[in-house]
Amino acid sequence: MERAFYGEQDILVKDCSFDGPADGESAFKEGRQIRIEQCFFNLRYPFWHDHGLVISNSEMTQLCRASLWYSDHVEITGSRLHGIKALRECSDVSMKGCDVISPEFGWSVHTMQMEDCDVQSEYFMMRSSDLHFRDVRLNGKYSFQYITDSVFENCRFDTKDAFWHAKNVVIKNSTVKGEYLAWYSENVTFENCRIIGTQPLCYCKDLKLVNCEMIDCDLAFERSGVDAVITTPVISIKNPLSGHIRVPAVGEVIRDIDGADGIVTVG
Repeated sequence: MERAFYGEQDILVKDCSFDGPADGESAFKEGRQIRIEQCFFNLRYPFWHDHGLVISNSEMTQLCRASLWYSDHVEITGSRLHGIKALRECSDVSMKGCDVISPEFGWSVHTMQMEDCDVQSEYFMMRSSDLHFRDVRLNGKYSFQYITDSVFENCRFDTKDAFWHAKNVVIKNSTVKGEYLAWYSENVTFENCRIIGTQPLCYCKDLKLVNCEMIDCDLAFERSGVDAVITTPVISIKNPLSGHIRVPAVGEVIRDIDGADGIVTVG
């Protein structure tokens, strides 16, 4: 039935299946202190406007569209979230040991921790803030656009156009692979990271790289203000506007505009 547990409080739901031919959408809407254990969800919009939600060892299938919206104080562990738009407009979220396959996951989420999760997503975590991710493995496109005030540690990201317009972000001890990394970002720091791919880190303000590797990187730092210590050779650096880039070797430093005054020290 639609809204089967509407407005319920302080309940435990265990070993249950939300499925079948009836359109039983919005099963847990406007609830409080809901605990879900070992459940199966195959219908739309199960958790909207919930406050105090714990989900463990459960599955949300590809048909479980927009599963968590407008909710707060959410904890999800050991679960599969495989429906589109699985998390949006939520706050105070914790995820651990989860498998996520969800285009447009995590838009406008505020204060979220994610640990030891595998993710496949497009436009992952767009316009979110106060994120703290550890040991997250992501395969995606257009990830972390417009995010703010976030920290990422020991992660592996294979994602095109990541961190565009990001602001006040730190990435530590991580591998970031993809094209056009972090364009138009502000106050972003990469520390002990491996950066892989073409044309990274352009049009940035207050960009910092601390002891980072750069692999297959060409036309880097175009029109950026940057302070960088790089530990590997770079194919080419183009028109850094300001700051100081230290690199052991570089194939080419391109300066073909006025005002590209960033210093490049080789050796």
